[in-house]
Amino acid sequence: MPVSLQPGNRQDPMNTSNPTTMDTGSEAERNTLLITYVLHGLAPFTALAAAVIAVIISHIKVRETQSAFIRSHHSWLIRTFWWGLVWSVICGALTLLLIGYVGLGVLALWWLYRTIRGFINYNEGRSMPD
Repeated sequence: MPVSLQPGNRQDPMNTSNPTTMDTGSEAERNTLLITYVLHGLAPFTALAAAVIAVIISHIKVRETQSAFIRSHHSWLIRTFWWGLVWSVICGALTLLLIGYVGLGVLALWWLYRTIRGFINYNEGRSMPD
């Protein structure tokens, strides 16, 4: 049973006095999004292999969904992947100067931050910023 959510607040599903609700997508869309978040969380530990699978799923699903909430999260994960890839190539090249290893560590923390922040917003029913 879908729960009506208002941005930023969990609403009591039995309380119908507030007509302002946000479309959080179908259960299948939410489950697919949850899988992509798990894959992104695993990415720093799998040399981005899990993220490649996740970004393919996100690229497919972002166009299929009618839910702005689900679309915002897939877009967030797509941007995380592509910026992460750009910076991992740059940091990989800089490993010759040894500073790249620090950059890769910072990149892994940034990646986890974006994944955790997105998951928390997903769990609270909040869309991600553009």
